[in-house]
Amino acid sequence: MVMSQGNKILVDARGIACPGPITEVVKAYRNAKNGDVIEIWATDPGFEPDIKAWIQRTGNQLLDLRKEPDKIVAVIRVTAKK
Repeated sequence: MVMSQGNKILVDARGIACPGPITEVVKAYRNAKNGDVIEIWATDPGFEPDIKAWIQRTGNQLLDLRKEPDKIVAVIRVTAKK
């Protein structure tokens, strides 16, 4: 599920197995513009290394990556769109 409010996009990928969460990030990224913030919620433990690799590959900014009791939360700022 993807929700957008202003320049913030929330991607709820809880319950989706890898590579599903990173696929949802890519879909949200396609509709984002530089300066937008994408917050992703995921439960698959493979999401953490996937999002780090995606950030490194794309050159966007990882603002936060944390584990909460019920999910992994990643917050990225879109900075590398051309």
